[in-house]
Amino acid sequence: MAEQDDAPLRSLHSDAATHVVFVNRSGALARAWWLDFSGSPVSYGDIHSREGLSMNTYLTHPWIFRATESGARLLANHQDVYFPAPTTEWDESGQPVFLRVLITAPMYSLRERCCVAIRRLVRRDAIGRLDLPEMLKQELRQSPNLLAEIRTMDSRRGSAPNPDHKP
Repeated sequence: MAEQDDAPLRSLHSDAATHVVFVNRSGALARAWWLDFSGSPVSYGDIHSREGLSMNTYLTHPWIFRATESGARLLANHQDVYFPAPTTEWDESGQPVFLRVLITAPMYSLRERCCVAIRRLVRRDAIGRLDLPEMLKQELRQSPNLLAEIRTMDSRRGSAPNPDHKP
């Protein structure tokens, strides 16, 4: 949708309802975040591995997912940011069939995996004593920051070429 590609990363309106079930296939406890009309993340709670969260939502409402414990990035249908698709099927009683959206872990880099493991094993105040380059110690002291990640994703969207733009 060109409207979503050009707009800031936030919910735009609540005109077209849809119905999804977020199914956690990541192997970790996953937290669902809706981005509200100002672009602020609103938690919709945790989804246990192999379980789902049914949601009535809207086409222009973005969703992101993070591992609850580590804050690591998760994907929804292979996307960092998921915009719901329209409901296209109804059951025999006229109720919408919820679209399945799979929450999975991306292919993390070795560096990302190591940072998650070190943060889990080493107290934050002990990171300075590790025999590691200072740049890596600084990275380890910084826990994943959801708001900063949203700003980064938003700036990337704004700098992406617009295929609908005519010079």
